[in-house]
Amino acid sequence: MSLGSPYDSFDDPYCYPGTSVLKNNLDLRDYAELEAFEHESASAKGDDGLPAGLFDSAHYCAIHRHLFGEVYDWAGEYRTVRTAKGGDMFCYPEYIADQMALLLTALAVGPLAGGGTRTEFIAASTQFLSDLNAIHPFRDGNGRTQLTFLFLLGERAGHRLDMARIRPEAMLSAMVESFHGRIEALRGEMGWICG
Repeated sequence: MSLGSPYDSFDDPYCYPGTSVLKNNLDLRDYAELEAFEHESASAKGDDGLPAGLFDSAHYCAIHRHLFGEVYDWAGEYRTVRTAKGGDMFCYPEYIADQMALLLTALAVGPLAGGGTRTEFIAASTQFLSDLNAIHPFRDGNGRTQLTFLFLLGERAGHRLDMARIRPEAMLSAMVESFHGRIEALRGEMGWICG
């Protein structure tokens, strides 16, 4: 039995006809089976060496492709459909490339580029993660890609993130709150994982 996708999407060619199950490389038609395979695959890839890059759009897409390439043939490509979660609409696909370039260009300076204090890094990474989540550039796998990218940003900036300290439910709740401009909970979660 398929549990259905947690995303609301519109005109979705990514799914098998008549379902909310994403087309995938193993041709799994059950949402729970696909979710388990995706989690296992992405977790294994997260333990591999992550792609190096310039912290630009190409680097961000390479990380997504690294994590999800075994699962989806579109891994590393920006989505082409409108999508929402819980009624909250993410960036329209026609604006994703420009918004990502704008957001990632800002990483060249400031606390996320290095040299800032822990407090400055937490504040900047909280806002960055909130903005990145609102864009939600991929059809699936955004959260894991965001946190992986943020881990690499932390290393570059000299503020190692302890990903084992992530509290999934608290982080998800904080991300939802940040979508509505309330970033206090997300700042608290970033402080919790930032060493």
